[in-house]
Amino acid sequence: MNPEIEYREGLDELASHYKRVLELIGEDTERDGLQKTPMRVAKAMQILTRGYTQDAHKVLTDALFEEKYNQMVIVKDIDFFSMCEHHMLPFYGKVHVAYIPNGYITGLSKIARVVDIYSHRLQVQERLTQQIKDCIQNTLHPLGVMVVVEAKHMCMQMRGVEKQTAITTTSDFSGAFNQAKTREEFMNLLHSEGKHI
Repeated sequence: MNPEIEYREGLDELASHYKRVLELIGEDTERDGLQKTPMRVAKAMQILTRGYTQDAHKVLTDALFEEKYNQMVIVKDIDFFSMCEHHMLPFYGKVHVAYIPNGYITGLSKIARVVDIYSHRLQVQERLTQQIKDCIQNTLHPLGVMVVVEAKHMCMQMRGVEKQTAITTTSDFSGAFNQAKTREEFMNLLHSEGKHI
């Protein structure tokens, strides 16, 4: 699937609104550099929010396999980019996911696809973390899931406090990960190779 060419309904209307935004900030939308900008931004915004039209649960069930393996499965260092719903500025970083199968596993790339779908919506990091965990828990019904998200937020870097190196970490977990020992095992494996961002 190439998201560059799968634009949704309303693209022209969206571009017209971006043209008006440019006018309101004092720009000349007829100058060479800006004539095509409203449509470019409209297309970019549809790509950045394509997660609204995608079903993360279906992604997991399309690659569901019966398997007796019942130890921890970890997919770490999943790159993501998302848009903060408060300022519509990017935040980006890494997602780390662990789950303990309960009779079924999914394709490893599907975990990354779940991250991609939820991150391509207007988000806050806390909700993103919870949505990834809930999707895996409710679809695979594993013995437990844990998700850790580490991110830098452009709304903190470019405006407001303007702190360039601040990293926000969020986590959510269920089932077997309610036990501190299981969480510690995941975190030890997660940070065994050092920094992630």
